[in-house]
Amino acid sequence: MPQPRKRATVHDIAAAAGVSRGTVSRVLNGGYVSTEARAAIEAAITEVGYVPNTAARTLKMRRSQAVGFVALEPHSLFLDDPNIGAIMLGANAALSLADHQMVSLVVESARDTERVGRYLSGGFVDGAIVVSARTHDPIIKMISDLRLPAAFVGHPPDLDQNIPYVGIDNVGSARTVTERLLATGRRRVGMIAAALDRDSGIDRLTGFRAALGDRFDADLVADVPHYDYGSGVKGMRLLLERDPTIDGVFAASDAIAAGALEALREAGRSVPREVGIVGFDDSTWAVRTQPQLSTVHQPAKEIGSCAAQLILRQLSGEQITPEGQLLPTPIIWRDSA
Repeated sequence: MPQPRKRATVHDIAAAAGVSRGTVSRVLNGGYVSTEARAAIEAAITEVGYVPNTAARTLKMRRSQAVGFVALEPHSLFLDDPNIGAIMLGANAALSLADHQMVSLVVESARDTERVGRYLSGGFVDGAIVVSARTHDPIIKMISDLRLPAAFVGHPPDLDQNIPYVGIDNVGSARTVTERLLATGRRRVGMIAAALDRDSGIDRLTGFRAALGDRFDADLVADVPHYDYGSGVKGMRLLLERDPTIDGVFAASDAIAAGALEALREAGRSVPREVGIVGFDDSTWAVRTQPQLSTVHQPAKEIGSCAAQLILRQLSGEQITPEGQLLPTPIIWRDSA
């Protein structure tokens, strides 16, 4: 049985380069050496196949060089909601540029919360990006108690004011896209409202209600649990049962809007001739549907990147002001309304 190859050390580099171990250490730690010595050491590193011992470095620095991406959503939503994936990719790109690893942690149950809590408190990550935290979520208290460098995507009302966050103006965006829908002449406009246990869901319903004013009808709000396709189908069927004359719908996400389109096709309703529908996110769902969705553009990758930068700034010792960072959300108007 072949024996595993012995790991090359700093001594091996020094011997191959003909320099002292201290000179090699200065190069590996970013210190100054002569151009000739640096060239010799870099050639020796290639020759001996040296790979830095990150485990030893972690113990010395008391840093893991890892950041947790904590998503408080059902596992199935990762397949249905492109936004979470885009936020994750944006965060990972920013962390990778800073030579940090991202660790994905999905929280779907109380047991998951306990498991992730043990992981966060065990020193396995240097910070945490938290997506979709609910009001009174134990993860918020846990991170606050640990004083772990953190950044939230969105802003639950009970969020510790010392923890920074990045997000969008859900109220204003929902109001604007609903007003644009109303301007097309729709008279009976409903909403498929999702995730009313967190800030994004509540805020989008608030914006919808503000746009309608006196015309708001609580019976034309279908409350569904998640931002997913199946919730859109169920929510649209419920609205049609409550009022078959409904002629406009604001769906709280593009995935929900796609499901609503399916339910409208089942019912023989033409979009946009008989029913106008708008979504939220400008995700891949928006351009995969027929007709394509009018929607609110949510800069998901930029949100993820900004959240990661907030973590990195804290890890560098910078004092972050508690004010949140809100990114712009233009309306993208297509054929569904």
